[in-house]
Amino acid sequence: MGLKGCCSAIKYLMVLINLLFWVLGLAIIICAIWMLTDPTFLFSMTQEDNHYYIALYIFLAVGALMLIVAFLGCCGAFKESQCLLVSFFCCLLVIIVAEIAAGAWAFHNSDKLDDMVRASVKHTVENEYDVITSRTLAFDTFQRQMKCCGANGPYDWASAKYNNKGESNIFDLKLSNVKINFEIPPSCCKEEVDTTTCEVSRKLGIGAKINPALYTEGCMDKLVKTIHEHWKILLGIIIAIILLEFFGLVFALVLCCAIKNNDHYKA
Repeated sequence: MGLKGCCSAIKYLMVLINLLFWVLGLAIIICAIWMLTDPTFLFSMTQEDNHYYIALYIFLAVGALMLIVAFLGCCGAFKESQCLLVSFFCCLLVIIVAEIAAGAWAFHNSDKLDDMVRASVKHTVENEYDVITSRTLAFDTFQRQMKCCGANGPYDWASAKYNNKGESNIFDLKLSNVKINFEIPPSCCKEEVDTTTCEVSRKLGIGAKINPALYTEGCMDKLVKTIHEHWKILLGIIIAIILLEFFGLVFALVLCCAIKNNDHYKA
């Protein structure tokens, strides 16, 4: 049964590629679990809470599928099994098609994605901060690290649920949706500011001058800017992965043909 010459080299290259797939799948699973268990992960700010967790479970499933694909590829190459190699080829082809489709959708809807990110940040400030613990922790971390405050600025907190916690019903909430005097979260205070100064500075009024102890820039633009800055790096990684997967497809086909011819000559 054993393959010789170039086919033997391709066999071991196939094993190497699938070891890389295994590492990639494991990395995706670890990353997904980390993002699920760490409420302060900043990527959560790009989507609404429910959509974020759905995306993470899909991410986790992709990682598990990559491990299965790597197992099929390694076993198929070592055992020189056409059945396993064909299974590997089909699963990997589905992954590549899905990745290309997702990339095409993201590119075509890039403007809408910006709007979605902005809407998510605004929704978090107005409706989720101090209501959903995970979003509160994530947004506090984001404001401190990015040195920003609110969606467009500190005045956004005037109409947020954070300042309407005492309203008893919807009617009361509508009457006093925008507070004349309001507070902003402590995470809007600059790092070098002491606790006493922060407590005094974060009490604001509509039209009042913002204390220099606070961050004045909004978080929406900063988050969109951060995503755009890392977009090229992410795109490069995705293209490298797709190329690696493409070589996996080609090597699987070559090995299948070589195994078939080898069995034919033996017969």
